[in-house]
Amino acid sequence: GDGTAELVVHPAERRQGIGRTLLDRVLSLGAERVWAHGDHPGAAVLAASAGLVRTRSLWQMRRPMAGLDLPSPTLPDGVRVRTFEPGDEPAWLAVNAAAFADHPEQGRWTADDLSQRMAEPWFDPAGLFLAERDASIVGFHWTKVPSPDEGEVYILGIHPAEQGTGLGRALLVIGLRYLRRRGINEVALYVEESNVGARKLYSSMGFTRSAIDVQYSRT
Repeated sequence: GDGTAELVVHPAERRQGIGRTLLDRVLSLGAERVWAHGDHPGAAVLAASAGLVRTRSLWQMRRPMAGLDLPSPTLPDGVRVRTFEPGDEPAWLAVNAAAFADHPEQGRWTADDLSQRMAEPWFDPAGLFLAERDASIVGFHWTKVPSPDEGEVYILGIHPAEQGTGLGRALLVIGLRYLRRRGINEVALYVEESNVGARKLYSSMGFTRSAIDVQYSRT
């Protein structure tokens, strides 16, 4: 694979050496990065003892749809929003790569990565909103409905040239309004802890952190 492993030990079985055994095994198989679910102090100690350092923290944030105030979105001048259509794939990949140029995974999506997601049973082009300026895609909000009661801010991406214009907030509102029309009761999302701007945006809309995954890597 890509040298990444996930390490989980049932709470009732911790402090018996299972984590150490698993970690030693995945490292011996060539793992360069290990995800630990939950920011557990024991995981930090175990990782440090193996010479691994904390390199990423991924937050899950959630909020109920009840009580969510969603006024009409305010788009930047010259920007319009429409939903995804066949043929938009290359332009979407280009703005995704620009928006997530510094992200270790998202910005490297290929046409195959995109087609695989679009082949999933949850994919609905009506929930993938594209922002255009002069016929060029400059941002998007891809929503996801994995179950009848739960929606997800799957990916929210803004071209660097449009950041700071309010487009991210407008697209977030548009997607959340769509999810509310779908009858969703709760919305979840994942965001890098290091992405302070995105965390502030989501917090301002009432999202709170519900879980955290931490990645430890070889030095």
